[in-house]
Amino acid sequence: MKAIVLERFGGTEHLIEKEIEKTTIKNNEVLVKVKAISINPVDVKVRCRKAPLAESLAQYNPLILGWDISGVIADIGSEVTSFKIGDEVFGMVNFAGHGKAYAEYVAAPAEHLALKPENVTHIEAAASTLAALTAWQAFDSYGKLRSTDKVLIHAAAGGVGHFAVQIAKHIGAHVIATSSAANRDFILNRGADQHIDYKADHFEDILHDIDFVLEAIGGDNFQKSVQVLKPFGTIVALPSGHTQEDEKLAREKNLHACYFMSVYSNGRDMQKIASLLEKGIIKPHISHVFGFHEIAKAHEQIETGRTIGKVVVEL
Repeated sequence: MKAIVLERFGGTEHLIEKEIEKTTIKNNEVLVKVKAISINPVDVKVRCRKAPLAESLAQYNPLILGWDISGVIADIGSEVTSFKIGDEVFGMVNFAGHGKAYAEYVAAPAEHLALKPENVTHIEAAASTLAALTAWQAFDSYGKLRSTDKVLIHAAAGGVGHFAVQIAKHIGAHVIATSSAANRDFILNRGADQHIDYKADHFEDILHDIDFVLEAIGGDNFQKSVQVLKPFGTIVALPSGHTQEDEKLAREKNLHACYFMSVYSNGRDMQKIASLLEKGIIKPHISHVFGFHEIAKAHEQIETGRTIGKVVVEL
């Protein structure tokens, strides 16, 4: 089968298309013939060896990146009862392990997948995996967003951010979102109640008594976000790298603080995402679709840091 192998950490020139032996499945797994995969910033960081996950993946040869897939079940393990051959499924597979999604066939634990809604394409389904799960788990697992809350969502035009806006609005929260001015209409059209241009305005001078912050920037943005939270509020940070000063500020306000959120594969959560997609409550924005042989271009697009929504590769 065809796969994109990372021959060594570094630039996109090390992503090489190769013919490798077709993957086999365990008793609890299904074999998915992949139709589309999603590319995330973590893919780029691992490729460049700038993420801790890269160190645990360095042992694999061949090393195949990727975790987000949508496709059709081609075979099932003996213990699998939740799916059958021919089912269309999607999910984030084996994160944060060796997902091996950049391939024609992927062996996936059945418990990591959900049935793809019929009204959603494979491209849309692949886009609604890691990013959508991150937003959902931030509000449902790492923190508990309530319908009475005022929530501040940073980087709201990005992959996680644009799902977070839609999910938070569905929950019933008052949604305040930051992005550049160019993406104001994009954000408001996805349900945000208020937009703040992070280049022109200092949100920490404008906002106060916020109940929940989804912090996706890193650096001093964490401390600025703490300033706008009410006592006993919640902050969930996506990037790693918090400091002792960050923890001190959070303790002083008695905040419920998650200093680094790590999304995890979970079929039950994927089923929730599938339901939201099926009902039209959330919808992914696909900014770019590349062919399998254009995987390097997909990575380069993510590296611009200016992607709106999601980047998908179609097989």
